[in-house]
Amino acid sequence: MNAPPTASMLRALPAEHRHRIMRTAREVSFPQGTRLFEEGGRADRFWVIRTGTVELDMRVPGRQPAVIEILGHNELIGWSWLFTPYIWHMGAEATSPVRAYEFDATMVRSMCHDDPALGFSVAQWVGDVLAHRLCAARTRLLDLYAPYGSGSLM
Repeated sequence: MNAPPTASMLRALPAEHRHRIMRTAREVSFPQGTRLFEEGGRADRFWVIRTGTVELDMRVPGRQPAVIEILGHNELIGWSWLFTPYIWHMGAEATSPVRAYEFDATMVRSMCHDDPALGFSVAQWVGDVLAHRLCAARTRLLDLYAPYGSGSLM
């Protein structure tokens, strides 16, 4: 599945806002097979991928988790950190070694609260990613479990 054009923080946020948020980032690495988070867990951070790939998955009762999307370079991992109750709505696993920028969700939410223009930019970026991910989840689940799939030619 292709990422939406706004998935990249580099393209989605004005330079001033991007620089402010990047000052709070810390570089992290995850070996292949690392679970970054589980559906239902506390969403207290998020990441932007530098290198590697991460699968987003969803629990499906009575079945294996369904892979919804594969994320790569410059893509946002996690959106649940921005919306109460700050609980992950999907799971995520590194499918290759991953290097990423990690952000403290509480710190970024505080920055957004203190600067409404920054908050609007971040909300618009994450909202665009969220809309894309919900569409991807719907299409993937229909393809896997509906009698005639989603009807898409992806």
